[in-house]
Amino acid sequence: MFYKYKKSYNKVAIGLLSLMAKGYNFKLLQETIRMYEENPERQLFLWKEAENITGLAGVEQHEDYFVILHFSVNPSYQKEETAYRMLEVLREQMHSKEMHLSKEAARFLAKVRGTSDLPIPIYSNLAIS
Repeated sequence: MFYKYKKSYNKVAIGLLSLMAKGYNFKLLQETIRMYEENPERQLFLWKEAENITGLAGVEQHEDYFVILHFSVNPSYQKEETAYRMLEVLREQMHSKEMHLSKEAARFLAKVRGTSDLPIPIYSNLAIS
C-alpha cells in the first residue's frame, strides 16, 4: 500500500532513492526530496508491506497522464511481483490515467524485471529537476 511522503520518512526516502542510480550524492538526494515537497504537481509515495517501507515512487501529474520520475524497491523485496504490484496500485491511485516512465525509472524496472522490454511508454522529453 502506498502512503504519501512525510518529512519524518526523509532518511528512508533518501535511502530508497539512492538505490535507483549509482553516483547520487547526498546533496542531490536532498534536492530531489525538496523537489517533491515544493512542487504540487509532484508527489512522493512510499510503499509499505507489513510494517516495512520497501519501495518508493515519485510521480508528476498531468491532466491526462502521469510520469513516474523515480521508482525504487528495497533489494530484499526486489521481486518482479512487488514492482508490478506497486505499478498497478499507483495506476489505480492516479484514476487510471495513462502512465509513463522517466528513463531512470524505466532503467530500474528493467533491472528488476531482467529485461529492457517494458510494456510502459518511456517519457523521454523530461527534465527531472
